[in-house]
Amino acid sequence: MYAIETENLTRVFGDFIAVNQVSLRIPQGGIYGFLGPNGSGKSTTIRMLCGILSPSRGKGRLLGLDLASQGEVIKAKIGYMSQKFSLYEDLTVRQNLEFYAGLYSLTGSRRQERIQAMLAMAGLAARQNDLTATLSGGWKQRLALGCSILHSPPLLFLDEPTGGVDPMSRRLFWDIIYQLSQQGTTVMVTTHFMDEAEHCDAIGFIYEGTLIADDTPANLKKNLPGLLLAIPAPDPMGLFNALTARQLEVMDIYPYGTNVHVLIRADRLADYQEFAYQIIKPSLEDVFVYYVKTKRKEMVV
Repeated sequence: MYAIETENLTRVFGDFIAVNQVSLRIPQGGIYGFLGPNGSGKSTTIRMLCGILSPSRGKGRLLGLDLASQGEVIKAKIGYMSQKFSLYEDLTVRQNLEFYAGLYSLTGSRRQERIQAMLAMAGLAARQNDLTATLSGGWKQRLALGCSILHSPPLLFLDEPTGGVDPMSRRLFWDIIYQLSQQGTTVMVTTHFMDEAEHCDAIGFIYEGTLIADDTPANLKKNLPGLLLAIPAPDPMGLFNALTARQLEVMDIYPYGTNVHVLIRADRLADYQEFAYQIIKPSLEDVFVYYVKTKRKEMVV
């Protein structure tokens, strides 16, 4: 059974198609990374799945429940956290957890057990009486996650939860995500960070409202066509311009750090004998650059 299953999910605002016929199949217990540029439709998709926005067209099932007719039942079974998750900074850490426990109708011993568990998970037991305003971004992030999963939801949506926090806090946050997945929670997370996406069980890449890639990280990289060359250069932009001016047959070419990456057919390797190139394995960033450029060409045609 899939935790999330959608068919042609679409959201239109006036004449603007924000999400265009997105079909997803996300197994239970997995971590699904949902990637795309700003304004590509990530958050709109998640808001439809959470029942915050109604789809204009299409259908979906979450945890076996119909998105259109069983929305209120679904809301009780999901957790949602975004970068802008509402913590009350004039309340203490524990008071925030108590407030959200009330929203989720947790009572009695169950309520206190879950609050204690979330304090332990976030590493905030010793600071439970501190005002939330005094916490750093990373601590607030873990408290917000604790508030969103107090009711032990089997399905968790994280909408760019690691934006604006330091790398160490991101790593600690992802350790918690892995633990939740191992315990059977399905996690759908949007992120801009390719290192985070590498550790997802599967990835969807959305561009201008359309899902243009959907597979495991390993398969996405393995299925990139051609050979990928990395050519080192003291002036990558200058080398990129020089190579582009030659009008050689390439599948893709772009500056990448201190290199220029060139994607070619294997029979074009001789074109680059004068360069100290390396044939490299593609990163997810290479994959998505290729998919976006391919999609743009299709849209022009």
